[in-house]
Amino acid sequence: MTEAALSVISFLFLGFFLGMRHATDADHVAAIATIVSRERSVAGSVLIGAAWGVGHTVTVIAVGAAIIVFGVVIPPRLGLSMEFAVGIMLVLLGVLTLTGMSRAARAHAAVRGTHELDVHDHLHAHGDYVHRHPHGHGPGAHGHADERTPLARLDRSGLSRTAFYGWLRPFVVGLVHGLAGSAAIALMILSIIREPVAALGYLLLFGLGTIAGMMLVTLILSAPFTCTAVNLPKFNWRLRAASGLVSLFFGVVLIYGIGFAEGGLFTEAPIWKPH
Repeated sequence: MTEAALSVISFLFLGFFLGMRHATDADHVAAIATIVSRERSVAGSVLIGAAWGVGHTVTVIAVGAAIIVFGVVIPPRLGLSMEFAVGIMLVLLGVLTLTGMSRAARAHAAVRGTHELDVHDHLHAHGDYVHRHPHGHGPGAHGHADERTPLARLDRSGLSRTAFYGWLRPFVVGLVHGLAGSAAIALMILSIIREPVAALGYLLLFGLGTIAGMMLVTLILSAPFTCTAVNLPKFNWRLRAASGLVSLFFGVVLIYGIGFAEGGLFTEAPIWKPH
């Protein structure tokens, strides 16, 4: 094996490990934490991480292949818009998490009028939807009707016909995040590897590394949420609130930076520096 071939192989494996590191970027962790905060099993959290990684990889390979193979040039305003979409997504995830907790708080208030001994907090089921909130078993003491659960709403929307609709959310979030970094990754590859096939191989290994890294990240993140869901519900509540606030904060910072500060997306002369 020639020295040049060894260099290419080494660089390809470097792509895998850089993909794993890429999964730990702050905006990625903030986004996945808001989704994992609702998960009650470690295995489910790992699958969520895999779905996010697959979505991210699909976008990176699609955009990267267009740049590497066809020489597509990304205009500054389009590049900034792709990164701006990540900020919007982070804000949306944070708002969804916090509003979901607000609905749970209203459910708690709805059962305060019942006798204190009748109100309790434990995991309970509505069909195959399992969740927890303070409730009682008397008339009007539950806080919501069976048909008002999130799963019941999704079932009515028709999404339940797809076996993977529970993973659709992290997959879409991964797609959006992949848009933001795909151009920068492809341009970096082109500056080092001129052979399109080798460059595409790097992209693929980078994507596989991102999937593995995000599965590891979600495994680590899910541990505190899973361990505190039953035994420390108040602390679990604070963790969920923190994940929503962190996602909201990072989203607002990205929106301001890309739209109005150094990026200048909404100015006459936007400046895009792929990173």
